Amino acid sequence: MHFFLRLLIRTMHFKNASIVTAALAFILVSATLAYVIEPDTYQNWFNALYWVLTTMSTVGYGDYYAKSAAGKLLTIFLYIFGIGLLSILIGKVIDSVASIQRQREAGQLSYPGKDHFIVVNWSKKAQYAVDEILATLPDAEIVLVDESDRHPQQHRRNVHFISGDPSAEETLEQANLRSARAAIIFADSRIDEAALADGKSLLIASSIERLAPEVHTTVEIVQEKNIQNFRYINVNEFVLSYDAISRLAVRAALQEGNAEIFSQLLSREHGDEIYEVPVERTWHTYGDAFQALLSRGATLISDRGDLGVNRKLGLPIPPEARLYILADEATYRAIKETASDKGPLKK
Repeated sequence: MHFFLRLLIRTMHFKNASIVTAALAFILVSATLAYVIEPDTYQNWFNALYWVLTTMSTVGYGDYYAKSAAGKLLTIFLYIFGIGLLSILIGKVIDSVASIQRQREAGQLSYPGKDHFIVVNWSKKAQYAVDEILATLPDAEIVLVDESDRHPQQHRRNVHFISGDPSAEETLEQANLRSARAAIIFADSRIDEAALADGKSLLIASSIERLAPEVHTTVEIVQEKNIQNFRYINVNEFVLSYDAISRLAVRAALQEGNAEIFSQLLSREHGDEIYEVPVERTWHTYGDAFQALLSRGATLISDRGDLGVNRKLGLPIPPEARLYILADEATYRAIKETASDKGPLKK
């Protein structure tokens, strides 16, 4: 008996895989012994297995029970050791779940999904970005990458966290960068000097472009003079943080109402938004596209970064055109459905 007690105590220190293996072997052997000892009582091996599990879990329905002395000794054995082993197994499972939760909060778990958004450097602006992504795409998966040691959005099911240096390859691998839909790099708000903040963002962007150049990368830049450095590493998009705010403030001061217009364009909660629409076969010139879209309640505003398309209505639409409109979501969806029925322009 002392040997079995020592064995049970040592079992508590086993790894989870060993506990599961030991519990499974214990249950199968006990069921086999029960059936061998009293085949008439249990009638088949499955019934014996059922009896072992109900006994170990202390449920004890009483539909099957041992009648012989050997069977009763096996029952006592299950009471003493089986229940203890099952308790240890349940405790290990609870510990594993708690450990996974702790690792999630600490950002130590790798993200296995794909087509997700990666947001680098946590700040108030990053929080607004997460809110905007989820407002636009409620089912989107977002991975936050930051050097802090605690998940800043753990209450959100589809927001994940990776703790580590965002410029390090192993951290970006944990975030499954190569399978991401897009990456957004915010300037580190913990760095006071603008040049150093841009330097860190440049290092992170370089690592992302080196590991996954196909992932669309957007970077917040603090100083306008550093734009050329980011263009050199082929960053897809960049946003001038302080410059944009200053210009918007001046526009609002010079012309009343400008700020409200920009606010509506930047938020999907009210007003119209900017959307990209496919080029239809029937559109040969910008004028064709403008009139067709206007009749559906949308306004053609640009071809990529060219905002002067409304002054080029007589020009043909080039094969590489990417047209953007200003419309509400319902209008955009209706245009998109119509375009998919007609098919895109053959290039």
